[in-house]
Amino acid sequence: MSWTPHWEAVGDEVVRHLQALLRIDTTNPPGNETAAAEYLARVLRSEGFEPLVLESAPGRGNLVARLKGTGERAPLLLMCHTDVVPAEPEHWSYPPFGGEIHDGFVWGRGAVDMKNSVAVELMLMLLFKRRQEAGAPPLKRDLIFMAAADEERGGHLGAGWLVDHHPDLIRAEYAINEGGGYGFQLGQKVYYTCQTAEKGYARFRLTARGEPGHASVPREDNAVVRLAETVARIGCTPLPTHFTDTVCRYLTTIAETQDEPVRSAILRMLHPEHFMAAVEQLPIPATWRRQLMAITRNTATPTVLHAGSKVNVIPSTATARVDGRVLPGFDREMFYAELEPLLCEGVELEFTDWGPPLEAPVESPLFDTIREVMAEHEPEATLVPSMLTGATDAKHIVRLGTRVYGFTPLKWEGDESLLSLAHAHDERVSVNSLLFSTRVLYDVVERFAGR
Repeated sequence: MSWTPHWEAVGDEVVRHLQALLRIDTTNPPGNETAAAEYLARVLRSEGFEPLVLESAPGRGNLVARLKGTGERAPLLLMCHTDVVPAEPEHWSYPPFGGEIHDGFVWGRGAVDMKNSVAVELMLMLLFKRRQEAGAPPLKRDLIFMAAADEERGGHLGAGWLVDHHPDLIRAEYAINEGGGYGFQLGQKVYYTCQTAEKGYARFRLTARGEPGHASVPREDNAVVRLAETVARIGCTPLPTHFTDTVCRYLTTIAETQDEPVRSAILRMLHPEHFMAAVEQLPIPATWRRQLMAITRNTATPTVLHAGSKVNVIPSTATARVDGRVLPGFDREMFYAELEPLLCEGVELEFTDWGPPLEAPVESPLFDTIREVMAEHEPEATLVPSMLTGATDAKHIVRLGTRVYGFTPLKWEGDESLLSLAHAHDERVSVNSLLFSTRVLYDVVERFAGR
């Protein structure tokens, strides 16, 4: 038998869950994610689930729940995180932990990153349980729901901890994550992203060394000067251009749907020697140009400087911290080889933190299903694979062999500014987008896990 949700009621229900989650302050640090995990557990238990709340540390709760399928195919993981970044209430139009509805939007810290997804994925678990109890055939894949702690500070007490200590609870063939599903427009064409790649992070410390001395007698081996010159080189010198499969498909898919001269300009970007000139020809805002630069090369951004303690003393050392991001296919040694020519004499580079890049196949059953479903819900739009320049919990989950795709669709309503609300003041998500996300992902899961 077939079973169809009552979507108007579902819309009201998912909004209520999002409001409740936004009212739980899970600012990280300190986190307090157990409160959110217990809320989710109560809702799930009320409908017959047996969820687990697993604390990696006091107050740092992770929730895992499973809806059993026939087992004919490997599980599908719905992954999300319940922690949020800090908010400054004095800069908000409405309380960041109020979960209030104004002007058709639900306002609150986490409304976009990513308690909206938590609410939607919770709703999906409830809907597929109700579908099963109504007599519809069970899914062929188990459906696993993971609401993890600590993503905003690396996920070591959340997804990383679960991978290390409870891998069998969350082991899956495919996962749906954050990082994609956003709409944007170029010319008259609308596009939605599905994240298939994520840059790795390769943070490092620069240490410049020189002879100390009295500042009244300048020295040619001044550690501060050596560091400053190296920082300037790294901060101002674009590294070589590289194209991953995701970025090639992203650009060519957009080009195929554009008219001249935009089509030719995008295709010229695929030739490294023409990349910069072609980017400048595109009728796009500066933010998008910077994004294109970031997804086509490794990057290194100096962020912290430290040198000296007294104005009349030349210090013997000076240090800088740099946030490096690397493309799929690169390791530390390959990244260092690009940076080494920029180091001045007397400056050493030491990697301090490493998270590997990742890339899932653009052609896969899950990506094909997402494309198929989006064509039905948004027939005038085009789905494109995308690369995230930041980091998500996918870096932990891929250690289990899972293929992770970022896709929490937000309805494109013509406002570019809404795409940058994550971590910003006045974070909010439209009620329409919340129902849109639920309906699209319901169809994706039903089709992908039910075949």
